[in-house]
Amino acid sequence: MSSETLKNLIRPDIADMAPYTPIVPFDVLSQRLGIPAEDIIKLDANENPYGPSPRVYQALADETYYHIYPDPDSTSLRQALSQYTGIDATHIVAGHGADELIDLLIRLFVAPGDAVINCPPTFGMYRFDTELNGGKVIDIQRKADFSLDTKKSVDIVTSSNNIKILFVTSPNNPDGGMLDDACLRRLLQLPLIVVLDEAYIEFAGESRAGWVLEHENLIVLRTFSKWAGLAGLRVGYGIFPHWILSHLLKIKQPYNVNLAGATAALASLSDVCQLQENVEKIVEERGRLYQALQAFDFLEPYPSNANFILARVINRSAAALKTMLAERGILIRYFDTPRLHNHVRISVGTPSQTSTLLETLSTL
Repeated sequence: MSSETLKNLIRPDIADMAPYTPIVPFDVLSQRLGIPAEDIIKLDANENPYGPSPRVYQALADETYYHIYPDPDSTSLRQALSQYTGIDATHIVAGHGADELIDLLIRLFVAPGDAVINCPPTFGMYRFDTELNGGKVIDIQRKADFSLDTKKSVDIVTSSNNIKILFVTSPNNPDGGMLDDACLRRLLQLPLIVVLDEAYIEFAGESRAGWVLEHENLIVLRTFSKWAGLAGLRVGYGIFPHWILSHLLKIKQPYNVNLAGATAALASLSDVCQLQENVEKIVEERGRLYQALQAFDFLEPYPSNANFILARVINRSAAALKTMLAERGILIRYFDTPRLHNHVRISVGTPSQTSTLLETLSTL
């Protein structure tokens, strides 16, 4: 039987679905550019330039039970997260990155044909996972200043009966803007689930995780990828109302958080002071980078509360700018969507990385 005939077995919506485009692996980029990995300044994926706590490396080396399946309930990690967040462990679920929890939530609430509200420009996994699970994506474009269009969101929800989830990120990726309290409170009055993604909250201020205890339709997602430097180990978690958590656990893979990831996360939570110092360094460097980028007449940076800065490229090609920097071993993210035409996003690096970036920009 030919592959053309067998292709008909694939779900039609998956066959027509656009693939998610991740960042190219570091080692592949190194080979492609002909530049040693240690000489590349990687500012394209919002990773923490300081890496994990030193305790992570020691904890991974000391672990002796890699041949045994991990705790399916991530009990120790959830207890440590309870101390970190101030939320009882019975509200917490750990995940293989926050991405896994996004996928699980859509599986839990969205039947084929049900809708999810997406607020672009924002994190691409909300759309990807909704389409993957047969849901419909309703895009409510953000305003010119990247703030949420609360009125339009309310109007659309009140005129429909099949919208299940609204995803909102604060600080938002890619602009770094915050969702204000009044807007969140209005959204929580709607008859749907509000998922607040706080992947970058450590760089911004106070979390709304405590709001989950007061609102039965709020879920807060967080991650170790950014503030703790564990992007390569994929550990995230969510704060859930009890009624949602009990159903979510039915569909979670039993060993979703691997032993290495859980070990690293626990070690990170034992060294919060050191990691917070790194966060403070990144926040300070963010201010320096923002001010410095304003000096270039071909860049218009936006204020950010995260560990990156979005900038509009003026009177020249953002794609060409990205390419020229890459040829010099500096990697940044480039956007060319209708709303983000000719924009770049630059992750905040170390002071020396920022200096190299600025010196290079001055020669282009």
